[in-house]
Amino acid sequence: MQKIKQIENKVSDDGRIRLQKVLAAAGVASRRVSEQLILDGRVEVDDKVVTELGTRVDPQKQEVRFDGELVRLKPGHKTIALYKPVGIVSTMSDPEGRPTLLDVVGDRYGRLFHIGRLDTDSEGLILMTNDGDLAQRISHPSSEMPKTYVVNMTGELTTGQLKKLLKGVELKDGFAKFDKAKILGTNVNESMAEVVLHSGKNRIVRRMFKEVGHKVTRLVRTQIGPIRIGELKPGHNRVLQEAEVKSLESFARNGKKTGTRKERRQYLQNKETK
Repeated sequence: MQKIKQIENKVSDDGRIRLQKVLAAAGVASRRVSEQLILDGRVEVDDKVVTELGTRVDPQKQEVRFDGELVRLKPGHKTIALYKPVGIVSTMSDPEGRPTLLDVVGDRYGRLFHIGRLDTDSEGLILMTNDGDLAQRISHPSSEMPKTYVVNMTGELTTGQLKKLLKGVELKDGFAKFDKAKILGTNVNESMAEVVLHSGKNRIVRRMFKEVGHKVTRLVRTQIGPIRIGELKPGHNRVLQEAEVKSLESFARNGKKTGTRKERRQYLQNKETK
């Protein structure tokens, strides 16, 4: 009965659905952000500004506009994996005129928004989608989405330093630790490591290694949850297959617990301390 009731809350008998869900389905923003857009008076229905969150509309019969632009429902959602090159800011527009994700991807997929960020000096995997609900689930802290990085740094990284980072260090904005980490190579002058963590704090990997005396010279994100960067080259992207999106949704929905036994075993292996 509870599941039936939840479905009825989303779609009324006459086919109308909540306005924020229409905006999310059209790829305007996540549902939570869409709610704020409505409260800010940036959404119109049939040429009238709507600021009430409980408003229901029929997107097939009524005209919905965001900032004056007609909102069209997508025939289907798309989620892409992008290799963000160094020097690209993780936004769709930039007031300073710096190159953005939109400059890399273009408009071939229509309106997209990015899930999470990579700092300008870092490179690697970033996910983009027109599915607002998926973006919200992945971005929410409760999903604890693990992210994998390959890190180059100055100096010789020791096992003791890595253990310290696995145990955790106190930074200015709070406690941080790696879920998993291993040394890929090291000498007196430079080192390479692979680390896994679920924190999304700004420049967290760089700051953690700085805490043990190493300056990061290159940072590449190679995996987000079950999605790997694979053979993508800088500036290139690919559309995720349906099975990949479902696996991503499973990670986001269940947090540390994944939807399949195999996925759960893989995640638990990533949590082991080496």
